Amino acid sequence: MTSKTAIQLFKDTKIRTQWSEAENTWYFSIVDVIATLTDQTNYQGARNYWKVLKFRLLKEGNETVTNCNRLKLLAEDGKMRLTDVANTEQLLRLIQSIPSPKAEPFKHWLAQVGSERLDEMQDPELSIDRALEQYMKLGYSESWINQRLKSIEIRNELTNEWKQRGLKEGQHFAILTDIITKAWSEKTTKEYKIFKGLKKENLRDNMSNIELILTMLAEASTKDISTAVNPSNFIESQKVASQGGNVAKVARLELEAKTGKKIVNELNAKQHRRLK
Repeated sequence: MTSKTAIQLFKDTKIRTQWSEAENTWYFSIVDVIATLTDQTNYQGARNYWKVLKFRLLKEGNETVTNCNRLKLLAEDGKMRLTDVANTEQLLRLIQSIPSPKAEPFKHWLAQVGSERLDEMQDPELSIDRALEQYMKLGYSESWINQRLKSIEIRNELTNEWKQRGLKEGQHFAILTDIITKAWSEKTTKEYKIFKGLKKENLRDNMSNIELILTMLAEASTKDISTAVNPSNFIESQKVASQGGNVAKVARLELEAKTGKKIVNELNAKQHRRLK
């Protein structure tokens, strides 16, 4: 199943989703939806609510619960873990069993999300506009958003290059990304997230402008080097990833020498906004 994992915003709360190209539908994390509708402040509370609700619905012979799928979504610890998900139709049925004043607004939001995705398939530029709108709602500056959107474009160019080399999405991509990140920042992706105090948050959404720029330089360099040297296997692509990351490392060290400031910093998005 070709899929696209994303974070959707409902009234500024995050809901993990995955788009299925084969089925032409969104799948939503049930725990995230429950947390939103019941105002749970932590995932454990939402998980317990879902556990009790699922048991009750199964006991009643509810087919919706039986038909729910499990997909790998980004968890709080930064790892991809199997998560109970439901499509729009299944969610609408589950919501009927969750007393909440947010139920009706959430139903309208579900319809909107599905409609927007179909629109984006016809006009990809709309997805960029909506990403811009969501980042603005979260309080990011316009200059940062421009950098972030550019970083997505460069990342896509790199992953397309890897796909052409026959590399596998998932494990191969994660290893190569780790090599690039370690080469330029001297931290693995996991170490970088821990350094910034992150759990399930996206690392790049918590980078400063200059951190994003160096990430883009590292990935653009990796893509260009790969195109030039034509690595024939995963081992050779690892060497290319290290070389691309080192290009950005040289730039980082030179800038740090000129400014006397560390580029890789522990500030996350919330702290950046507080400083501003």
